[in-house]
Amino acid sequence: MDIYLASSMRREQLAHQLIQMAVRETDFREKSQTAQKPPAGGNQAMEDLHSQNTRQLREIIAEIGWPTRSKVGEQASDAAWFIVQHAIGEPAFMRGCYALMQLVESDINPVSLAYLHDRICYFSGRPQRYGTQSDGNRLYPVEDTDSLNSLRAGLKLPPIPESRIHTAGECANGKAMQDLHTDPIFNAWRKKVGWV
Repeated sequence: MDIYLASSMRREQLAHQLIQMAVRETDFREKSQTAQKPPAGGNQAMEDLHSQNTRQLREIIAEIGWPTRSKVGEQASDAAWFIVQHAIGEPAFMRGCYALMQLVESDINPVSLAYLHDRICYFSGRPQRYGTQSDGNRLYPVEDTDSLNSLRAGLKLPPIPESRIHTAGECANGKAMQDLHTDPIFNAWRKKVGWV
């Protein structure tokens, strides 16, 4: 068989695998949200799914590097990012994927990089940069409230109303930050998995 054809077929297989991993995660989340009570196993079942997806994504990365648009197509590349976004129990993996994504920034969706940056900041207890993380209507604190919407415009993300930005807490703007999380249960989990 032609080497190029074999390589092309393998990349199609990997693309399909990535998309299916993201679909499983989305389906599980939708079923969890619409169920009267959490599915059997509750959070543990979700953690198991995250672990399985993370293991499979590690194998794909070991084989082809970060799954970029040119390697697996846009949908599968976005699926890889979606999987990393939910690998919250593995901070070293998330940080490592962020570093890999920075190396191929021109071949991935730039919004994915922004979301992952903010997600890592959130779990690390630091202010976010792009305003992608919120808890319902409350925006998680941002690094620089003055430049937030210009950063978002550069990524073609919609602006955040000024009133919402300022209720997020102007906690940075050049000042050294301490950990922003105060919930002892959440902080115990973050410590256990290695965020702090």
